[in-house]
Amino acid sequence: MKHFKINFSWPISLVLFVAAMFNSCESEDPLPNKIDGELAGGATTIYMQSSKAFSTPAPNLSSDNLEKHLDGDVAFEAIFVSGNAPVNGGLGPVFNHNSCVGCHVSDGRAAPPPNINDMSGFFFKISVEGEDEHGGPAPVPGFGTQLQHQSIYGYQKEAALAVDYEYIDETLADGTVITLRKPVYSIEDPYISMPSDVMISPRIAMPVFGLGLLEAIPESDILALADENDSDDDGISGKPNYVWDPANKRIALGRFGWKAGAPSVLVQSAGAYNEDMGITNPIRPVESSYGQSNGETELSDSTEIDMKVLEDVTFYSLTLAVPAARNFDDPTVIKGREVFDKINCTACHAPSFTTGTLDGVPEVSGQIIYPYTDMLLHDMGDGLADNRPEFNADGKEWKTRPLWGLGLTSVTSGHTTLLHDGRARSITEAILWHDGEAKESKDDFKALSTADREALLEFLNAL
Repeated sequence: MKHFKINFSWPISLVLFVAAMFNSCESEDPLPNKIDGELAGGATTIYMQSSKAFSTPAPNLSSDNLEKHLDGDVAFEAIFVSGNAPVNGGLGPVFNHNSCVGCHVSDGRAAPPPNINDMSGFFFKISVEGEDEHGGPAPVPGFGTQLQHQSIYGYQKEAALAVDYEYIDETLADGTVITLRKPVYSIEDPYISMPSDVMISPRIAMPVFGLGLLEAIPESDILALADENDSDDDGISGKPNYVWDPANKRIALGRFGWKAGAPSVLVQSAGAYNEDMGITNPIRPVESSYGQSNGETELSDSTEIDMKVLEDVTFYSLTLAVPAARNFDDPTVIKGREVFDKINCTACHAPSFTTGTLDGVPEVSGQIIYPYTDMLLHDMGDGLADNRPEFNADGKEWKTRPLWGLGLTSVTSGHTTLLHDGRARSITEAILWHDGEAKESKDDFKALSTADREALLEFLNAL
């Protein structure tokens, strides 16, 4: 029988919840005979459809790794404050949010805020023409590559965000009219003058479960799906992004972020601490606002979190369970799965991989998983273009998002908004925004009968 040690810094509700989960996992076969694809995360899969569906430790964690996961959970929920507070100090001076969980509520997808300038999981990436020293986006002088629209007392936020909407009607084969909402973004009241050629890329925080499995996919398996020059002439030309890895000081395959701009969860986490919260760490030790008139003017010899905190938060994200797919034996879901294949959604949303080995996380290694992503960049057309390059990704390209857990978004996150800026208010709207390489599949979707379209949506909601 396994054992785990209780850390009394954990909230009591967390202790009781995990103890119940841990005990229940002891008595169950973690890999029962299930329909192909139901065990979306292999042995890390959990059968849960509540608001905790994205927030549960992988059920196959060892007792030591469960304890490390729970320490990371505490750090993930920590709220930072300004100044030299003895606990969680160092927020800002400019920032977007004050905690990890503030953006990734219940470890899920953020919703667009009612007021775009509220503290939320929404922000702007920015840059100007050119590249930095590592081939990434060129920073905006005085602002960097992310716009911080919050600030601590005594400092100026970098600017305010603004959005207007245009509306576009799409008519489906059965006469159903779907009205798409196209946001038009701008920057207002910058603390200093901004260059006129600033490129804006709106971003919204995405789910953090299953990331260890995605990091464990062998690079060769991802590259095997790439077809950058469309050599098979099928109109699909997925390509890898190669990005700077500041942890290892080298160029590496991009895996995480809307344009696959981060090579690992560790690097993604370090960047989020630094850019989103203004928290320095061993991988990003310089304040994002360093040298700005509204920011830090001196370099510090110490960082605001140490490597243990960064590694604990990273481990937490690497070891969250993946919710099982549901109702895969339902005739409508079976039909929808056939439609998904028929209209070639699988060309980008590749159903399955087998993970390799991820150092320090044996629980995610050697798993058959069903994330429904190829981890590659694709041209999604003018409608979704941010016109801002990021390493190899051009202004029309986005990384294929995993679809696992899609149907649980409303339960876990309280909304159904999708895509990189939350513009799509439903799965149907998200599909209708597809263009570029996905145009043929979108057109096939529009041409579906009502029954086939509803079956497809049932399948997607079952993931």
